[in-house]
Amino acid sequence: MDWRGFAEEMATMARDLLAQESVDATLRRITHTATALVEGCDAAGVLVLRGGDMRTLAPTDELVVESDRLQVRLGEGPCFDAARSSDGERVFRIPDFGDTGTRWPRYVPRARGLGVGSMMGFLLFTDDEDLGALNLYSHRAGAFTRASETAGWLLASHAAVAFASARTQAQMEQAVATRHVIGEAMGILMGSRDLTEEQAFDVLRRHSQEHNVKLREVARRICETGRPD
Repeated sequence: MDWRGFAEEMATMARDLLAQESVDATLRRITHTATALVEGCDAAGVLVLRGGDMRTLAPTDELVVESDRLQVRLGEGPCFDAARSSDGERVFRIPDFGDTGTRWPRYVPRARGLGVGSMMGFLLFTDDEDLGALNLYSHRAGAFTRASETAGWLLASHAAVAFASARTQAQMEQAVATRHVIGEAMGILMGSRDLTEEQAFDVLRRHSQEHNVKLREVARRICETGRPD
């Protein structure tokens, strides 16, 4: 493993991650970097679990999506466990999917049928929260070495910080946009119905609750049509 070259590539990636314009772009940069820098990695993706909802983000290959679906359907699997931070695990590695003596007896043989030979996974976490899992796949058994695991762990550490930062930025931008559209809708209601600011907001809030529609969506409709429905 050329660690000097790897360090230079990681430094470039860290700068690039901060320059991405969206969460999706940040995650795509992370997973494509994994296939380029981690020895043995043929495909990569990020699995995020929120309650019972599973999402596969920035997969580099359909194999990633199929594997995640399989794990969620079976209720077992290494990525599934890592994304849930099962037993506090941060890293896993399955050297050979031909070995049936694993703790995921239903997942492993089915994944082998998908073309998985070996895999690794890393929990994406910060001091504040667990974000999901970065999962790396190889078609070959024994493709991932200790050096691969170290490289993947370093990549995941950078990825977690970048992912958290990008998501926070997106949430802030969405909050600003939401306030703007709500303010515009309130102005339309105040002008068209001769309402006070408080009364205009109450119209938005009441319609949102009665029709189970998000406040921002109600405001958007008013901005477009002058009516909440």
